[in-house]
Amino acid sequence: MCDVPTSKRRALILIAVVGLALNLAGAGTSADTPAPVEPMRLRVYSAIGPYKGQVLKGVDTSTLSNKIMCGYQGWFGTPGDGGPAHGWQHWTKHFGPMADGNAKVDFWPDVSELSDGEKFTTEFKLPDGKPAQVFSSIQKPTVLRHFHWMQQYGIDGAFVQRFASVLSNNGNLARCNAVLANCREGANTSGRAYAVMYDLSGLGEGETDIVMNDWRALRSKMAMTDDPAYLRHNGKPLVALWGIGFNDNRRYTIADCEKLIQFFKNDPEAGGCTVMVGVPAHWRELKGDAVTDPKLLDIIAKADIVSPWTVGRYSNPEEASRYAHRLLQPDAAWCHEHHLDYLPVVFPGFSWHNMYGGPFNQIPRLKGEFLWTQLCEARRAGASMIYVAMFDEVDEGTAIFKCANDVPEGSSSKFVTLEGLPSDYYLKLVGAGGKLLRGELSDETSDKLPDQILH
Repeated sequence: MCDVPTSKRRALILIAVVGLALNLAGAGTSADTPAPVEPMRLRVYSAIGPYKGQVLKGVDTSTLSNKIMCGYQGWFGTPGDGGPAHGWQHWTKHFGPMADGNAKVDFWPDVSELSDGEKFTTEFKLPDGKPAQVFSSIQKPTVLRHFHWMQQYGIDGAFVQRFASVLSNNGNLARCNAVLANCREGANTSGRAYAVMYDLSGLGEGETDIVMNDWRALRSKMAMTDDPAYLRHNGKPLVALWGIGFNDNRRYTIADCEKLIQFFKNDPEAGGCTVMVGVPAHWRELKGDAVTDPKLLDIIAKADIVSPWTVGRYSNPEEASRYAHRLLQPDAAWCHEHHLDYLPVVFPGFSWHNMYGGPFNQIPRLKGEFLWTQLCEARRAGASMIYVAMFDEVDEGTAIFKCANDVPEGSSSKFVTLEGLPSDYYLKLVGAGGKLLRGELSDETSDKLPDQILH
């Protein structure tokens, strides 16, 4: 998440980041100001105007059907990257250097293809003694490279995460807008699709205006939904609301969620959208990770696409198959009965040892077998679209982008490797998952292990 800078820095930070945003995305627009957005925040939105750059025709951005999409966090920051915090963001647990004992991530990114200007040195050392380096999501060349990887490996695009709880801070907002502009350009120049996903985590009760005002500004100032690469579904711009109905003491209510769904669908100026909702794994049963309020099902039925969160809900291929038979298949049937699309979530593995002290390599990847099992089960359940969590999240060990096998050595911080597999292995596997989804792989092929498919 975009960390909040100190109040003493905010004024200078805003000026610096707005300048960065102008360099990243071009001149602002003179469109009318949405009434709810105060003047100071208007400057942040105005720094990024409509997209006017190169557009490469690639995937069909008119529909989510037959697409395999990734979540894109875009929340990594480093000292010297030009961002607002002037420090480490998401790489570290606490303020201070990216050093042994303070690492927050469990996988180490492969930065071998990045230019020198995209690499930022940590205090870790690689096995050969060289300084270990990471990237920053504020760097446009890096984000463009990530979207080029999606194009290269046959991944259709990304849901760009936008954390609602940080959008009230101008410095965070400027950073999030710059990252979104990077993703927008990356999608357009690589022929990929992208859409905004609002993560509601951290919002308070009745704070829905934060999301609604932000969306109004994205449409009026960035002309987001007029963008050729912006994903549409059922003839309308697609917006995702993640975090509806979770039983984990969230302060916002399901009534707040209903209000947001109604806004995105029916607001006379900023509405007219297709709405995807990210819900708990046990949403239909109203138990476990879901609230027990029956009204949740009524609210979900008012959306257009349902996407249950499955990360950490099973931990090996056998459990993934049992989950598919017990929940995924009946979930899909419920959605079909209520005329909703169903977007299952798959993930390659899981580990947050450095962040929270959990078990190291808690859900092993098993050289792709774990992820491939989920992809096959989703296809067997009749899925016409798949969400991969996540493209770049090394925090929780779910990243499918290029990660390293030669990882730093520390006494307190430990890093998971790709088990000796090539750094692009999971990009290739997700690309194969897209072929599986579209019926481009035979049933016999889908029953093979990942190594047999990719070689």
